[in-house]
Amino acid sequence: MTSKQRSYLMSLAMNIDPIFQVGKSSITPEYTEAIREAFNKKELIKISVLKNCMDDPREIAGILAERTGSTLVQVIGKKIVLYKPNDDNPKILLPR
Repeated sequence: MTSKQRSYLMSLAMNIDPIFQVGKSSITPEYTEAIREAFNKKELIKISVLKNCMDDPREIAGILAERTGSTLVQVIGKKIVLYKPNDDNPKILLPR
């Protein structure tokens, strides 16, 4: 992913709300599966890490990106943005 594409995705992510929250139990297999299923409906997902989660947000982001097959777009503070294009019907067209 180029920096121009990453910048474009970051600008889109500014306007969306987090749809998942990582809490005290951190990342469970069920949580990972829920995120994987969410990528069927949305290509860009924002996740917030709650204060009671003791894990590092960057570490969580890397693990989630790896397990879901998505691309890590951005980690700012306790917010994570992941992107996974829909192969059948892409909604977000990235600049070249």
